[in-house]
Amino acid sequence: MRILHTVESYYPSIGGMQEVVKQLSERLVSLGHEVTVATRKLPERKQNNINGVRVEEFEIVGNVVYGMKGEVEKYREFLLNSKFDIVTNFAAQQWATDIALPILNKIRGKKVSVPTGFSGFYLPEYKSYFENMKTWMKNYDANVFLSNDYRDINFAKANGITKNHLIPNGAAADEFLPEPKINIRKKLGIKNEEFVILHVGSYTGIKGHIEALKIYLKSKIRDGVILFIGHNNEFFDSSIKRSKKFRLWKLLNSGSNKRVIIKHDLTREETVTAYKCADVFLFPSNVECSPIVLFECMAAQTPFLTADVGNSKEIIEWSNGGMLLPTIFDNKGYSHAEIDKSTKLLDDIYDNYVLREEMGKNGFKEWEHNFTWEILAKKYETLYQDLLT
Repeated sequence: MRILHTVESYYPSIGGMQEVVKQLSERLVSLGHEVTVATRKLPERKQNNINGVRVEEFEIVGNVVYGMKGEVEKYREFLLNSKFDIVTNFAAQQWATDIALPILNKIRGKKVSVPTGFSGFYLPEYKSYFENMKTWMKNYDANVFLSNDYRDINFAKANGITKNHLIPNGAAADEFLPEPKINIRKKLGIKNEEFVILHVGSYTGIKGHIEALKIYLKSKIRDGVILFIGHNNEFFDSSIKRSKKFRLWKLLNSGSNKRVIIKHDLTREETVTAYKCADVFLFPSNVECSPIVLFECMAAQTPFLTADVGNSKEIIEWSNGGMLLPTIFDNKGYSHAEIDKSTKLLDDIYDNYVLREEMGKNGFKEWEHNFTWEILAKKYETLYQDLLT
């Protein structure tokens, strides 16, 4: 098959959506298919063939609601003139999908939508966008959802959109099954007896860093360390005295003697090793669709505590590998972990080694049987083949 995947950003850019498309694209190539990714041009991307995946670059930013700048017409012509068997748009509300939506019927091949959650669904400026989405989604030959119960699939069900499929996210066996070659505790100066609380997520202000730090600082844990791994270290810059950035800096300098480690330069291998050495993963994020980090916890046999964000509740039901932090929701649909109640939950899990071990083993077993990227790529392959036949 000749397959086109479209996504706002792609490797070497780092993030959840980039990882999903990279994993699927490279594994479909390994299964014998020809895969192209259409994405934003990056100066640090030095080649247009990455592990067998051809990359078509476009200098575009924005979306249809807030406006788009750059090579919009070039991308539109690329879609209209290309001859792919399958065209899959990953994630709504960004240019790589939004430019395609009004011209779906003119694009050759079978079209697939992977909307990934509709993060702006409750924002008033998106009202017209989602009115049009009722028609746009019906023009796809298939709609792939990461959850059985979240705002995007519930939107589809409520508006008579059929041809729906469930294919969840996952984590890579070739990353998580090999034994670590790095002593990450030694590298980061963490003692063997220290209780490690891990958080992995880009420093954007909506991944729950402030909440995680508050929960940890209020906890009774005295022989521990919280390890933040992410990108965009400017978020912790003390010179930025506004909004969440400054509040987080103030927390870090509140006089607590509890250990905090912030990293923005770890390799992927080091990050995977950190998952494996952590005692618990703490993830009070504000907005997600289907958090890949929770599947990576399962692959690492690390129990997780997560806000009720995206389909994290469903992931817990699938895996029995984690627990839900008490969560409230604001009028924009964002999740907020309740600090005091979440602190008690962290303290409880800190005191219960047996429960942590049980959750870690439960999650790993379910991941191994159902949520490796090897398994999930074959599900996409089967869907694509079924559409063509």
